[in-house]
Amino acid sequence: MRLSLATRIFLGYAVVLVTFGAVSLFSVSELHRGQVEIRLLSEGYLALSQTAATLESFQKNQANDTARLREQGDVAVRRMMIQLARRYFFEQMDRQLEEAVSLTRRLEDFAPADEMAFINDVRRRLGELKAKYAEYRDVADAAYLVLEQASPDLTVAGLRLDRLQDAETALGATIKLLHSSLEARTRQRVALTQERERRTGVAIIGLSVLAIAVGLLATGFAARSLRPVRTLIDGVSRISRGDYSAKLGITGEDEIAVLAREFDAMARSLAEREQQLAQKQEALLRAERLAAAGRVSAQVAHEVRNPLSSIGLNVEMLGDQLDAAVFEDPKDASEARHLLAAVTREVDRITEITEEYLKAARLPAPTMRREDLVDVVSSVLGFSREELERSGVTVTTTLPASPVYVQADEGQLRQVFLNLFRNAREAMTGGGALTVEVQQTAREAIVRVSDTGPGIAPEARARLFEPFFSTKARGSGIGLSLSRQIVEAHGGSIGVDESVQHGTAFVMRFPIS
Repeated sequence: MRLSLATRIFLGYAVVLVTFGAVSLFSVSELHRGQVEIRLLSEGYLALSQTAATLESFQKNQANDTARLREQGDVAVRRMMIQLARRYFFEQMDRQLEEAVSLTRRLEDFAPADEMAFINDVRRRLGELKAKYAEYRDVADAAYLVLEQASPDLTVAGLRLDRLQDAETALGATIKLLHSSLEARTRQRVALTQERERRTGVAIIGLSVLAIAVGLLATGFAARSLRPVRTLIDGVSRISRGDYSAKLGITGEDEIAVLAREFDAMARSLAEREQQLAQKQEALLRAERLAAAGRVSAQVAHEVRNPLSSIGLNVEMLGDQLDAAVFEDPKDASEARHLLAAVTREVDRITEITEEYLKAARLPAPTMRREDLVDVVSSVLGFSREELERSGVTVTTTLPASPVYVQADEGQLRQVFLNLFRNAREAMTGGGALTVEVQQTAREAIVRVSDTGPGIAPEARARLFEPFFSTKARGSGIGLSLSRQIVEAHGGSIGVDESVQHGTAFVMRFPIS
């Protein structure tokens, strides 16, 4: 199931909740942005603009006082005007400038990032204003020192007043530029705020409509998902009455669809159960027959082995007597020896078969030791090389230079390799090539034994490791079955490489020690 019914319904309503939550978060976010804009205007730009207007008003009044000071001839009045300028104008200018600087500092705490450039520009203009104001105070102090005298030098006083008025003009221009910049920025931010509020209102309305639509879709989706429940109930009722031919026909991947398909499958399986039971009964009987045949084979092999030993011993003794006997016709002696050799071969073959049956019936548990797989394979090849070469078989090996250690019973592994080498030799009756490879991976050792014989028919590969099954005319069908038991007892596996087109390749895998 890709998505269960409960999960789909939950996801539908989760989408609704997420949509409404997104609308709420967007509204809260826009409200917060509006509050920041209002605070930026009220506590920031409007306050700075008001301070700049106050500075401009003070500067204009002081410029008018300076003009009257030039025309005033009474020393007492001039001194009074100068004293008022020093105590009132300078003090107010200092306070207003400090308040403006303090406002710019407070703006940094809550102003948005896109306003920092303008705030830095305002701070720069305030710095220029403070510098011009400092110059103005120096010029004013110099002019006031001359004008406070009872009989000032009119030429010097005129020059000082000219410089003072020039400084006032420069100071007024700087204040006016600052005031104009703040007013323009304030109007711009007000326009942007109004436009943003308009867009925000439209967006909130649109998102609310979308959230309602999503809610309606989720409700319809839930109703559609639950619709097959009624069909399922009706179908189950028919099946409960014994109508196994009823098909629910519910498609999909949720629990209801899966349950419907399971009910359909159950109806079919009830019809097939009797047939399956019959097949299993037949398989059980076949397995019992195989087990009985194995026990009988072991018993027969055990009973035959002792007489075979006696027959073999007597044949050897008869051969010794035959060698000492004198025949009138040499042909009779040759024929007797030939018959005796044939009896000896058949006794050896029957003995070998009985030993294989006994090994298959009484395979001992392997005695595990840490063995070098390369060394075991090399040793078995050395033992079999002369027999292989007499049969015209060329041996090619691909062995790693370093040891490949496995936990194994060396005697049983040698038995497996000897059986595979012998099968390969018997398969290549006219000679051929035998290739033995040993590889090591991170977790397993791989032994590959391949030959260039006629290969194994595809229909015989499925039964190749069954007991008593053999593709050879005089084979016992025990060798490969016994080899498989040994390899699996070592925790490994053995199989035929299906990709080989010519010949046969057996692949064995053992866990690394």
